[in-house]
Amino acid sequence: MTGAGRRRAQVHDASGALDLSWEEANRLALVAELDVLRVRITAYPGEAHESVAAADRRLIAARSLLDRPSALDELAAALRLTGFERTLLLLAVGQELAGEVADELTAAHGQPRPTFGFALAALPGAHWSAITPDGPLRRWELIRLLDSASLTGSPLAADERLLHHLMGVRYLEPDLAAIARPVQPMHALPPSFATAAETIRLVWERGRPVVLQGPQPANLPVVAAAAAKAAGRDLRVISVADLPSAVRDRDRLLRLVGRESILAPAAWAFDADGAQPAETHALVRALGTLSAPVAVLGPFDTAVADGVHVAVPRLPIPERVAALKAALDRHAAARPDDEAATVAGVFDLALPDVELAAGDTASGTPLWHACRARSRSRYGTQARVVRPRAGWDDLVLPATHLEKLRSLVAAVRHRTRVLHDWGFAGKSSRGLGTAALFAGHSGTGKTLAAEVIAHELGLDLVVVDLSQVVSKFIGETEKNLGRVFDAAEDGAAVLLFDEADTLFGKRTEVRDSHDRYANLEVGYLLQRMESFTGLAILTTNARSVLDQAFLRRLRIVVTFPYPDRTARETMWRRAFPDGMPVDGVAPARLAAVDLPGGGIAAAALTAAYLGAGEDRVTAEQLAVATRWELAKNGRSLGGRGPS
Repeated sequence: MTGAGRRRAQVHDASGALDLSWEEANRLALVAELDVLRVRITAYPGEAHESVAAADRRLIAARSLLDRPSALDELAAALRLTGFERTLLLLAVGQELAGEVADELTAAHGQPRPTFGFALAALPGAHWSAITPDGPLRRWELIRLLDSASLTGSPLAADERLLHHLMGVRYLEPDLAAIARPVQPMHALPPSFATAAETIRLVWERGRPVVLQGPQPANLPVVAAAAAKAAGRDLRVISVADLPSAVRDRDRLLRLVGRESILAPAAWAFDADGAQPAETHALVRALGTLSAPVAVLGPFDTAVADGVHVAVPRLPIPERVAALKAALDRHAAARPDDEAATVAGVFDLALPDVELAAGDTASGTPLWHACRARSRSRYGTQARVVRPRAGWDDLVLPATHLEKLRSLVAAVRHRTRVLHDWGFAGKSSRGLGTAALFAGHSGTGKTLAAEVIAHELGLDLVVVDLSQVVSKFIGETEKNLGRVFDAAEDGAAVLLFDEADTLFGKRTEVRDSHDRYANLEVGYLLQRMESFTGLAILTTNARSVLDQAFLRRLRIVVTFPYPDRTARETMWRRAFPDGMPVDGVAPARLAAVDLPGGGIAAAALTAAYLGAGEDRVTAEQLAVATRWELAKNGRSLGGRGPS
């Protein structure tokens, strides 16, 4: 029995079987359809009618075994192939799947592979457009011309990926598998994210690309994966940085993305983090030609004209609390009942980090520390992160000032209760953060107080480097500050602007374009400070130069007094660590010298270095250190100085 005869027998014998898988039934249906095509091409005129009728009956029997359309049926419907295009595709596939088909083609027209010229002559409904580069067969690289010199005489070959697909074998195109990463959908999304995911699904149904934007990049793939799941697809993410730089190669890769969206239930997201706006715009425009479920993931300020924009906002506090509690329950992490609400009110973690923090908590890490570790952001050169160590005992301030500082700690710790439970967040979306101004002479403890607050809260202190933030180029200062504010909100850090009058100075009368842009810069800062939901502390030596509109937006203003003699004596006593050997030093006499707290700390450290070689610190060494500290400001110490 010939190979064709064996296939016909298999189809006939299987017609009564009921326990075939779809994959097995799909292969039988493809074999039967190939048999019909073979008979139509090779049968002699006298026996054509009978042979075709018998082949058609076998095809009907094979199709009856399928509980859903065959792979070829699904592909033809998705690409809207004409009858001729479908048959031409089947003809190219046939000689790869069955060697006897190649033998019969050789006998029919002299070569083992079909040509377009042969198809035009032998197949019904033939049309020239089936072989054009823009037609579906060549656009999606389903078939290839082996000899580009002749359209009609070139042998046709089916793509390997197509062959496996038609046989029911699922895998990802290797060129895409090398750069794409799968993203699994998470558990039930918070309502804000679920709404965004449903919007994406509806946009995909209309065949439009999505531009997905939000202030927390890690949440964007999560929402896109939920949309893909709702559409019955798996999400794969490709970094724009991994796309080929050559235009031709990039276009081909994007066409492969479109083809994979048809061959396999996949949706695609392109991570545009770090890409230039022009590059992102060109990508969205190119994806719009695919009519595939695709999304571009970009930062919140990316402006792209094409595509449908969908925003993924920061979660409100109630949804953050619910997400954290649900993650802790999934990981069976024990914690006090009200701790999750307190922690979620402070740390605005992306959902993947929430899961990781819950896992850390289940392994024994305290919830606060787990969230703090997962929330640390990268600030680049625009800020430096300080691990605070100073405590309340290091501050020498009047009781009323300490009370104001402690109120800042309370404002951070009790955000959930005040804003959510008591409803203040429902009254207004502005000014929900805490901004404080520490004013006073240099060395009076402003920066130290910020460190004490951060240490008390168990948060990092992020000191903004104004030399790296302020730019002479228009708009760059605002962008730099925006990145710092966003990172601080993600990381729940205490944000410190030293010498804030540099940024928050008074707006001036507009005399030229420089004044106009300077005023716009101050205006942006006012808005960004008001929308910042964390704790921002600004210090200044010149409160009078600050813009009044900015001062109105401050929650608390603390004016640090210049220390009197009693305060200076206390500072001197606390300036010497317990392990420092001090010989004959009288803090009461040292306090007679007019130094602020910063000067006292600096003098004590200098004296320690002077006395380290002798393994003790003497009054004379402290006098030298004090004299040097005074000299920094052009002052002198009369007589022998304190002892």
